[in-house]
Amino acid sequence: MFSKRRSGSFLWVWYTGLALFYAVWALVVFGQGKLDVALEHWPMALAMAFGSYAAGSTPMGGGTVGFPVLVLLFDMPASLGRDFSFAVQSIGMVSASLYILARRQPLAWAMLRGALMGALVATPAGILLFAPLVPDLWVKLAFAILWGSFGILHLYRLREITAHDHTGDPDCPLDFRVGLLLGGLAGFSAVAVTGVGIDMVIYAALVLLSRVDLKVAIPTSVVIMAFSSVVGVAVKSLAGDWQPDVFGNWLAAAPVVALGAPLGVLVVSLIGRRPTLLVVALLCVVQFVWTCVAERATLGVTGILAAIVALLLCLAGFEWLRTLGLRREARRHSRARRAGGPDKESPAGLPVAGLAMESR
Repeated sequence: MFSKRRSGSFLWVWYTGLALFYAVWALVVFGQGKLDVALEHWPMALAMAFGSYAAGSTPMGGGTVGFPVLVLLFDMPASLGRDFSFAVQSIGMVSASLYILARRQPLAWAMLRGALMGALVATPAGILLFAPLVPDLWVKLAFAILWGSFGILHLYRLREITAHDHTGDPDCPLDFRVGLLLGGLAGFSAVAVTGVGIDMVIYAALVLLSRVDLKVAIPTSVVIMAFSSVVGVAVKSLAGDWQPDVFGNWLAAAPVVALGAPLGVLVVSLIGRRPTLLVVALLCVVQFVWTCVAERATLGVTGILAAIVALLLCLAGFEWLRTLGLRREARRHSRARRAGGPDKESPAGLPVAGLAMESR
């Protein structure tokens, strides 16, 4: 079913992990009589069929769909959406990561190493110390603003983002430091509060600051989200602090996402990422509008305007990263010319000097 391109014999690792998961899931569902619980939560399995595909094919984790479905559609507490994101991504994103590693897909290792270290330290601290202080409404708004701004960015920068062809420097000290900083900040705040977000932050740094090819940036974002989700599951389990009803939704969705996320990795290698990114970007914008409309009575005009301002500030931050990235790209091409290499054009198809002027 899945391609063995570039993977040699390493796909056996993914197949083994998949077989172990389904064996354990079947033991729980059939051995402990939990089939009724799984069937009762079938709507989440249906929602995560698309969510898991998006998780493997875009820089949006499966929780990007699971969170709004539970919180906005089913009117569940935001803390439940966060805990479900941890639980379901620990299966779907880990399965996709094993598939990515088994196929030996290229990753942005310098930034990934830094992000892994930052997330390992900051995510537990954020879950235990910061998340309990954040009201449910703020959690909803944080999610809506982060992903709304991310969606808008892709709607007007998609052509440029999908045109990058730089594979990155696996030993770049700057990328490592950026990954360490962003992994720590995102792990302590976004991941701890919403269950997602570190994948989007690292992806944004890779495509805007490091100007990395999507074929490298997206798999890297999948791996860091998988790692952060496993850390989240470990912390929540050790603390005994799971929200009620996470287990039932997980039972229904887990067998779907275990295959859906790797399927997303495969399909985009055949059809390209642009169509999926466009659809998910539109959904990110829709959920921001939906959140503002659903919470208008509580937010009032002032609150809605504050949410819009916060979204614009996120966009300004993305544009600042892009400006730094354009300068960095110009320096890289300048060094290549001095070394006697070809006078390359930028990934967007424009001369580097022209892009540098565009960023001013």
